Amino acid sequence: MFTFVKMNIPSKYLEEAVEQFSSLPSIGKRTALRLVLNLLKRPEDELERFAEIIHHLKANIRTCNACGNISDTDSCSVCSNPNRNHQMVCVVEDIRDVMAIEGTGTYSGIYHVLGGIISPMDGIGPNDLFIQPLIDKCDQGNVSEVILALSPTMEGDTTNFYIYKKLIPSGVNITALSRGISVGSELQYADELTLSRSIQQRTPFTIT
Repeated sequence: MFTFVKMNIPSKYLEEAVEQFSSLPSIGKRTALRLVLNLLKRPEDELERFAEIIHHLKANIRTCNACGNISDTDSCSVCSNPNRNHQMVCVVEDIRDVMAIEGTGTYSGIYHVLGGIISPMDGIGPNDLFIQPLIDKCDQGNVSEVILALSPTMEGDTTNFYIYKKLIPSGVNITALSRGISVGSELQYADELTLSRSIQQRTPFTIT
């Protein structure tokens, strides 16, 4: 049986840095220690640049006013692109899904980033997500099709159903990705070919 041995870190500053790095997803204490020790070996100007970039990351990144996507300005590069189809809206969970779909090079519409999915177990309800602006946009007649592109998980299906019920009165065409993506998997991990086909072969959203 594996027994975890507590690391004896000889410096409180080193220990604090390890604690911060290990708070990141998928980073254990040993990996965090390896990363911190690597930083210590770097020249001081590189460390200053590293810290400066992290500071700018938090201070300067914004959320697109229209779609909720991450942006350097008030309007993201997708929403501000006149060559995109602004009447076609793809609903996704977060920025990672936008990047995954953009990577296919087959989608020409815009996005609506919810910032999560409905998950009662985690205390996340509809009011915690960026849903109402999508409903308002559809009610105003500015959208012809909404593509529900959430991961095929229980939480994703619950969120799809909620949005579908809210958008029915607007009369907008509501579609969903074809089930080329395995049930229970996350959209961001789908390969580009599968994701591309799922978008191109999308079907009308139905309640099953």
